[in-house]
Amino acid sequence: MTTPRNNIGEKPRRNRMAAVLLAAAIGLTATGIGTAAAAVTDRHATATAHATPGNTGVMDDVARSMMAVGPPGFVARIGTDHRATRTAAGLADIATGRRASARDQFEVGSNTKTFTAVLALQLVDRGQLTLDAPVSRYLPGTVPNGGNITVRMLLNHTSGLFSYTADDGFNVELAQHPQRVWTDRELIAVAFAHQPNFAPGKGWSYSNTNFILAGLILQKLTGKNMADLVRQRIAEPLGLRRTYYANPRAVHTGPGYLHGYGVKLAGPEREYIDAASWPIGGWGGAAGAVISDPDDLSRFFSAVLRGELFSPAQLKQMKTTVELPANFPMKGGYGLGLIRLDSACGTVWGHGGDTIGHHSVTLATADGRRTVVTDANAEPFDATPNAKWDHFYQVAMAATDASVCAMLGKPVPDSVLKDLHSAPPAPAATK
Repeated sequence: MTTPRNNIGEKPRRNRMAAVLLAAAIGLTATGIGTAAAAVTDRHATATAHATPGNTGVMDDVARSMMAVGPPGFVARIGTDHRATRTAAGLADIATGRRASARDQFEVGSNTKTFTAVLALQLVDRGQLTLDAPVSRYLPGTVPNGGNITVRMLLNHTSGLFSYTADDGFNVELAQHPQRVWTDRELIAVAFAHQPNFAPGKGWSYSNTNFILAGLILQKLTGKNMADLVRQRIAEPLGLRRTYYANPRAVHTGPGYLHGYGVKLAGPEREYIDAASWPIGGWGGAAGAVISDPDDLSRFFSAVLRGELFSPAQLKQMKTTVELPANFPMKGGYGLGLIRLDSACGTVWGHGGDTIGHHSVTLATADGRRTVVTDANAEPFDATPNAKWDHFYQVAMAATDASVCAMLGKPVPDSVLKDLHSAPPAPAATK
C-alpha cells in the first residue's frame, strides 16, 4: 500500500500508486517489484466479455475499460442482500481458460481491515478493549513509543508508524521468495527498522503495520487466532459461507475462485504471473488476508453499516473520520477501518483492497441498503513504475466513481467517463 510521499515518506517509485488508494478504496499491495516466476502473455487473456442478463450498461462499460488496461477478468455485483445485478467479464484462470463469474471468491486485500476493526469494536462493547488506551497496555514492550500511540490511532491510521509494505527490502524478499510465510512479529520488525512518519496523532498516513498490531491485540485478548475470530464472530453469525481468513493460503482455488495476477505492463506484450498460490495470510495478516466473494462482501458491509455486529455507539465511533490530506487525489475521510468516499455521485462508505493480483472495491450507502462490489484480477507488477501504471490507476479511479453512480442510479459525469475511456499512453520513443 502506498500514499503520497509527503504523507509517509515512501520512495518516488511508489508515488504512482497514490491514486489508487481510497479512490479504489485503499488496498494492500506489494506492486512495483519484479520476479523471475513463469509468466504468460497477453494473447491468453483476450476472452470476450460476458455479462449476466439484467446488468446495467454502465458496469459493462466499466468491465471493458478495466480489462483494457491489464486485468484478464473483472466481476461486479450491485444491489442489496437479496437482489442484485452482476457483471462477469474475461478470465478467472488464464491457464485453463475458465471464465470469470460474479460469484467467484477472491483475495479481498485491505477490505480485511474492516473485518479487523469490527472485531476490535466488539471487544470494546465487551469491555475488553479501550479505543483511547495506549497500545503499550496490550502489547507492552512491543511498539516504540507505544505509550503515546492509542488503539484508535492504529485503526484510523494516525499512529505515524511506517508501513512494512513500503520497505524496499521486504518487497524484494516477497518477490524472490513468494511462498515465504512471515510472522506478525517479523512484519512489524520490518516497520520498526524505520523512523515514524510523524508523531502519534499529528498526521494521517496509511500503514499496514497498524492493522498487524491490531491483530496482535485481538489475538492476545481473546486467545484465538484471526482465522477463528473471523469465522466465529463475523462469518458464522452473518451466514457468510464463502468468507474466511487465509491461514496462510487460500484453499479450494479451483472452479469458483478468481485467480489473481501480477501484470507486467512495460513491454510490448503484457506478462501475467499467477499469484493464487501465494500465502496472502503469510504477509497480509490482519491487514489483508480475508478471502470472500461479492455476495458475502455485500452482506458484510451492509451489516456493518446497519450496526448488526456491534452497538450503535461503536458504529458511531467507526464512522468518525479523519479527513484525508488536502493534496490527496480524492475527497473523503478514514474512520476505524472504514472509508468515507465523497465520490462524483455522492458520499458512500466502505473499503477496498489491492493484493499482488487483485484490485477490489466494496462501497455502500450510509444505511447499508445498497452496495457495490468489484474486483479486477490483476495489479501492475513491473520492476519500476511507468506510464501504463499511471493509466491503469486513472482508469481504476474512474471505474470506482462510475460503479458508485451505477449503484446510486445516477448518470456518470462526463469527467469520469473521460478518464474511464482515456487513451493508453503512446509507446516510448526509440532511438
